[in-house]
Amino acid sequence: MSVILSVTRNELRHLVRSRVALTGLILVALLTFAAALTSNAYQADQAGLRERLQHAADQDFAAQPNRHPHRVVHFGHFAIRPASGLAAMDPGVEAYTGNMIFLEGHRQNSANFGDARQSSLLVRFGQLSPALVLQVIVPLLLVFIGAGMIAGERERGTLRQSLLAGISGGALLSGKALALGLAALAISIPAFGLLLWLGASGGARLSAVGLTALGYVAYLAFWTLLIIAVSATANRSRSALIGLVGAWAFMVVLVPRVAPEAAAALAPLPTRVETDIAVQRDLRSMGDSHNPNDPYFAAFKQKTLKQYGVTRVEDLPVNYRGLLAIEGEKLTSSLFDRYADQAFGAMEAQGRVMDALAVVSPTVAIRRVSMTLAETDLFAYRRFLEQAEAYRYDLVQRLNRLQATAVTAADDAAKSKNAAAEARSRISADHWQAMPHFDPKRPSAADVVGRAVPALVALLLWLAAGAVFAARAGHRLNRSAA
Repeated sequence: MSVILSVTRNELRHLVRSRVALTGLILVALLTFAAALTSNAYQADQAGLRERLQHAADQDFAAQPNRHPHRVVHFGHFAIRPASGLAAMDPGVEAYTGNMIFLEGHRQNSANFGDARQSSLLVRFGQLSPALVLQVIVPLLLVFIGAGMIAGERERGTLRQSLLAGISGGALLSGKALALGLAALAISIPAFGLLLWLGASGGARLSAVGLTALGYVAYLAFWTLLIIAVSATANRSRSALIGLVGAWAFMVVLVPRVAPEAAAALAPLPTRVETDIAVQRDLRSMGDSHNPNDPYFAAFKQKTLKQYGVTRVEDLPVNYRGLLAIEGEKLTSSLFDRYADQAFGAMEAQGRVMDALAVVSPTVAIRRVSMTLAETDLFAYRRFLEQAEAYRYDLVQRLNRLQATAVTAADDAAKSKNAAAEARSRISADHWQAMPHFDPKRPSAADVVGRAVPALVALLLWLAAGAVFAARAGHRLNRSAA
């Protein structure tokens, strides 16, 4: 162990004395600090903004005057996605998916106001975040400062001297890997500090914080072992550098970029225009509640009359228009849900294709771990949409039931021609003031961790593969000195 620590101290001393390496470490550490600081400030501002917007939307909805319930259905409401506790570490897909939905009757609207649609084009290339720095920039810096750690000694002739002096190849690799790993941790301190802050402040679950830190430690450890093993295998520093830059470009840039294209080709997703056309086609074939001869609603009318034991709509104890609104909303919502399930099914198939590519790129695995634990992945977005839709459907049906029970059929029919009937069709604003507020529920910690485990296992397998590669490189050094 003393030999390993001695090698580590010597290598750290060399890194500090090297102006290029020291400058690179300081600059990337400052970049990590800037990313952590700006991302945390931005997400904190977003969290406050979303809370204020949701409160303002609730106030506007409750401030409506006495109205006909169907007018309130079309007045609509807003559901705003709460900020994730770990979004400051990894914003995931939030910049592209939107965070606000307008809720109204007869429609399922998509989320709007994503950052990529409102900000500059630079956002589309990746928002500066600690996750981006750790996943992309830190490995590249480690490649440049670590590629010559052993290959450089081989070129200078000092490697053979060290081995003949009794230092084993395994001890030499371990010491240099420890030095490079400490350098990686040093420039990652701001990111891990942000994780600790988010966990201590209560903004994120401790289980998510701990596993996120574990994932990034494993990811950086893999790159450390890979760099040292390649440096020990290559005959020249230039060869090691070229090979490692190629590995970085393939695993960090190429595979994550090609993965969405491969997923889209293997599991195509219908375009928004195609979906809208299909929905409108199905809506036309579903039935027209305004047509007395429509087969579906004619059958619904007879079923309703039989249920209440009357022979005419006028004899119903409730407003038949309200019952029609309830039935129509049920039909359209089931149709919208079916198309939404199909779209998300295709997205999940694409996600499985991308997850499978973790076998050729640890960056794919760490991105899945990071986004899942931060609750900024596609699953979290779908959960928000489903809860918003459940709230919209419940709100609209409550208003439809008010039309059926609180507005008489006679006043409802005459309101467009008779001012007195129109006034009586307006019910008290107390009804919408008593409506429940949108209160989305987070998934359980066990659910989040369970979805992150497969990618975390893939990441640990990459680490094990790096350890095996490094061990073999150490044995090869021992044989070369014999």
